Amino acid sequence: MSAAGHLDRRVTLALATLLIGSLCLGVVAASQEANRYNFRFVRHARDAPAVSYYNYIVVGGGTAGCPLAATLSEHSRVLLLERGGLPYGNRNVSSEHHFADALADTSPLSPAQRFVSEDGVVNARARVLGGGSCLNAGFYTRASAAYVRASGWDHRLVNASYRWVERALVFRPGVPQWQCALREGLLEAGVTPDNGYTLEHVPGTKIGGTIFDRRGRRHTAADFLRRAHPRRLTVFLHATVSRVLFRRRTGLAQPVAYGVVFTDPTGAQHRVYLRRGGAKNEVILAAGTLGSPQLLMLSGVGPRLHLEKHGIRTVHDQPGVGQGVADNPMNSVFVPSPVPVALSLVQVVGVTRFGSFIEGVSGSQFGIPIHARGRGHHAAARRNFGMFSPMTGQLGTLPPRQRTPEAMRRAAEVMRRLDRRAFRGGFILEKILGPLSTGHIELRSTDPHANPAVTFNYFRDPRDVERCVRGIQAIERVARSRAFARFTYANHTAMDAAVRRAAGTAYFPVNLLPRHPADTRPLQQYCRETVMTIWHYHGGCHVGGVVDRDYRVIGVRGLRVVDSSTFKYSPGTNPQATVMMLGRYMGLRILKERLLRKGAEEKH
Repeated sequence: MSAAGHLDRRVTLALATLLIGSLCLGVVAASQEANRYNFRFVRHARDAPAVSYYNYIVVGGGTAGCPLAATLSEHSRVLLLERGGLPYGNRNVSSEHHFADALADTSPLSPAQRFVSEDGVVNARARVLGGGSCLNAGFYTRASAAYVRASGWDHRLVNASYRWVERALVFRPGVPQWQCALREGLLEAGVTPDNGYTLEHVPGTKIGGTIFDRRGRRHTAADFLRRAHPRRLTVFLHATVSRVLFRRRTGLAQPVAYGVVFTDPTGAQHRVYLRRGGAKNEVILAAGTLGSPQLLMLSGVGPRLHLEKHGIRTVHDQPGVGQGVADNPMNSVFVPSPVPVALSLVQVVGVTRFGSFIEGVSGSQFGIPIHARGRGHHAAARRNFGMFSPMTGQLGTLPPRQRTPEAMRRAAEVMRRLDRRAFRGGFILEKILGPLSTGHIELRSTDPHANPAVTFNYFRDPRDVERCVRGIQAIERVARSRAFARFTYANHTAMDAAVRRAAGTAYFPVNLLPRHPADTRPLQQYCRETVMTIWHYHGGCHVGGVVDRDYRVIGVRGLRVVDSSTFKYSPGTNPQATVMMLGRYMGLRILKERLLRKGAEEKH
């Protein structure tokens, strides 16, 4: 080997040692934090035995996986495998003021793993115990009664499961003045009735729940593990599952799942098998909209031709895996304010009757925090305006295909030079119901650490465009309402002058109100060119296509999927409440099935 080759090898080994060392330090700190919560059953994957046995293997410790595993542990031995680390001790997760930082973090240990859809829209998937509840804006609202009926769920058990979730981590928000003005502006704009504070999904304007407490501290789905049976649950962190194991059982035509293979950060493989006990024991995927279809395909369950393309042996030819994936498009408008605006994440929502949901966010996560002074404000600006900062770097001043890393870098540089008065204000955003436009997920490779290729086909269905147009028109009415007057300039001329003063000679890379909101043709283009994600993607393992009504994977045995990949439409205005509810709901359903089957076996 050449001297250069030896040097490259030494550098590679040094970097690997540094990364593993950093990971170990992080795990030690996280483990100390976990012990404060009595999480003695949480361990690092490198400490896992080479072979182990459980009644249930839950893959994915996210928004559905945590309540599911906690519930199943009430009567069975459960293993929960999470590819990320603990959320505790990480201020980017725990603090409301650092909401944007977690999503902008691109380090290997980040709780958010970035991906860019084939449409060109920057997005993120969770990589942390607690899943998306560790990254989102905290808004909590139930699904509508119609959604529950269409899903075929038992409404009494659904309500009981929601209440179980809400007792653990849902709070009534303190509503600052900007959110109050948004609420009054929505009512003035005709988004009625006034529903006050409610967790129900009903037409009109309301204040919803939040998973941030009054101190701005986030509570996540990982908190449900406090309710787990500490001797029946084991959690391995930094455990990346590479495939589900299947075998053919004598007398059964369908392949049977009997375990999984996962790797720890050192690359060592571990095998986990279901304990002997017949069909009662199961592998349950709760790896999310991207993870569950990806893992099914890596395990040989998916479209045969696609699997063969990647050299994967087909266990069951299932064309529906990865199909029908959708992401609710979000379009936002920045409303500059002549006065300082306090931090607020989503607290108020307008549920329109034409299929658009209108929400708002304001304050320091979009610029220099209003409490920052002196030397500290430059560091704050660097944190909040990274290349792909979630609500600024990817704002659609450029069409999705033009949002290159270089273009985003230039936008971030411009923002860093702007006077902080330019960021006084907030965003009013709209998300459309559904959506009706759908896409698909495909494997890029057989590497389970890599993101699959995701195509959402934003606004392919013209009905989605129409809903967006009406949503933008509603936002314009809110921004021009009397109730919102304190936080807006009197007219476009005054607003433009204020923005120019703050921006100087630089352009202002943020969406402002369209100049001609009554003309729908420019607004249609505006919707397409300013599209972003609101991180509510779903589908890929639809009920009735890939899984049955009991969430069992059709065509195989011993395997279920319980997460947002089973949804055909995103529930309510924000899905986290229903995803957490589903984890609890299906945990209770599975335990009931187990007890009934055990009783039947004892009779015979």
